[in-house]
Amino acid sequence: MAGVETGSERIGVYPGTFDPLTLGHADIIRRGAKLVDKLIIGVTTNMSKNPLFSPEERMAMVEREVAAMGIDNVAVVGFNALLMKFAQKQGATVIVRGLRAVADFEYEYQMAGMNQQLNSNIETVFLMADVSLQPIASKLVKEIAMFGGDIAKFVSPAVREDVVARIAANGLQGDY
Repeated sequence: MAGVETGSERIGVYPGTFDPLTLGHADIIRRGAKLVDKLIIGVTTNMSKNPLFSPEERMAMVEREVAAMGIDNVAVVGFNALLMKFAQKQGATVIVRGLRAVADFEYEYQMAGMNQQLNSNIETVFLMADVSLQPIASKLVKEIAMFGGDIAKFVSPAVREDVVARIAANGLQGDY
């Protein structure tokens, strides 16, 4: 393969806010971990997404869920920097991104192009979400939970407990 040295460790980065970690994220982690020697889950901050959990809480959530999956070539690292700088610092040659729909593709395609301009030595790999998981989005999971809906179909039981507890502490919204 061009650009990949024989015998070198192939490191991938799967970045996201993971607020909360969904079954869709878990699917991409499981599958992405098979493509590389080491997969780094980069937990980042995006204040425009109105996070429900702090970066530390999200990192702990991802670590717990990865441990429950029994995947041993995954590390969880927090970052608040340009993705390509973070990936380069981690020694990554691959960025793993999940796609759910055409709308995701348009945004991710643009980001991959910009990232390639920043560092052409790091490739972006897109994984299609499992068909049964395609509609799941963290933003929608939070919205359903905030209005008292059941999110059990979208997150693990432990993440559901985390979200329900946080929503209970913050208070439900709307007329339920």
